Amino acid sequence: KEKMKIYRTYRAHCARYIPTLDDGHICKEMHGHTFNIVVSIDGPINEKTGFVIDFFDLDKIVKKEVISIIDHKVLNDIDGLSNPSTEHLAIFVWNKLVSQIDHLSKIAISEDEGTGTEYSG
Repeated sequence: KEKMKIYRTYRAHCARYIPTLDDGHICKEMHGHTFNIVVSIDGPINEKTGFVIDFFDLDKIVKKEVISIIDHKVLNDIDGLSNPSTEHLAIFVWNKLVSQIDHLSKIAISEDEGTGTEYSG
């Protein structure tokens, strides 16, 4: 079977503070980000559908397992994100999705100013 890398980008608006930073660091205070979350899958093309995964099905999983939990929320209040750096957020998203999405290959998260992380498990 032919293999293909596919991705879909989601957006979440979140507030956070990084409690472990030194006093006076701007990110120790509550602030907000618009996170772009890219879910990448590297798998075989289904001969019947022509898809690696149907984006409709992917949307249902990501919205239920991730977006509904983090969007318009304070990340620090979410179990598992007491120190919600973008690095920890990427691991959190991976852990929410890896058992739900076959051939999950990468989670990339960028902040609204263009910085970001990539995590592959």
